[in-house]
Amino acid sequence: MRIGIVDDDDTMLHYVARLLDAEGYRCEAFRRGRDLVSLLGRETFDLLILDWNMPDMSGMDILEWTQQHIQPCPQVIMLTSRSDKDDVAAALHAGADDYIVKPESAVVISARVQAVLRRARARPEAGRFDRFGAYVFDRQDETVTLGDSQIVLTAKEFALAHLFFLNLHKPLSRRYLMEAVWKSVAELTTRTLDMHVSRIRAKLQLRSDNGYRLQTVFNYGYRLESC
Repeated sequence: MRIGIVDDDDTMLHYVARLLDAEGYRCEAFRRGRDLVSLLGRETFDLLILDWNMPDMSGMDILEWTQQHIQPCPQVIMLTSRSDKDDVAAALHAGADDYIVKPESAVVISARVQAVLRRARARPEAGRFDRFGAYVFDRQDETVTLGDSQIVLTAKEFALAHLFFLNLHKPLSRRYLMEAVWKSVAELTTRTLDMHVSRIRAKLQLRSDNGYRLQTVFNYGYRLESC
């Protein structure tokens, strides 16, 4: 799981990052909200932990930006010293998944992070089918239909292809793809991922005349683009 943390207080920023790094999450820390937003346009995070009061772009500004520009939107926890009930309500109504008032203990921060990510994994998706142009993904049977043809994929191929379509035009790193689909990186070679990508290209006929192409991003990963 990849977590982005924004706080202009270096002590708090490094405290939270070290805490979650120690629990196996991959954390990236930012002192400026705009630095995170510029990265969100290119890369994928599972959870954002946002301070409210920051000089360049507030946590609420970032929350609003993610709601408008990223689908699916990452989970968001506000971690802030603002304790007024109206502020808590405003953040939750704006789309935050949880709200933590500073200061808070390590054990509570960890538990709240785990709870938000657990709810995200358990959240039912709206409907059985996802449609992307001529492609229809059946999440129940793990098959894809292209026009009148049904394409049979393995479970990993389906999960990988679905992930690409859900993140259209966004570069996805090899590490992120391996963690998201195989839940591990340590025991997996990049050759395994590359072979699955090659099969997806062939089986789904990802070429310009079908509306999509799967591009290699040099020294990074892959990006699905609409044509």
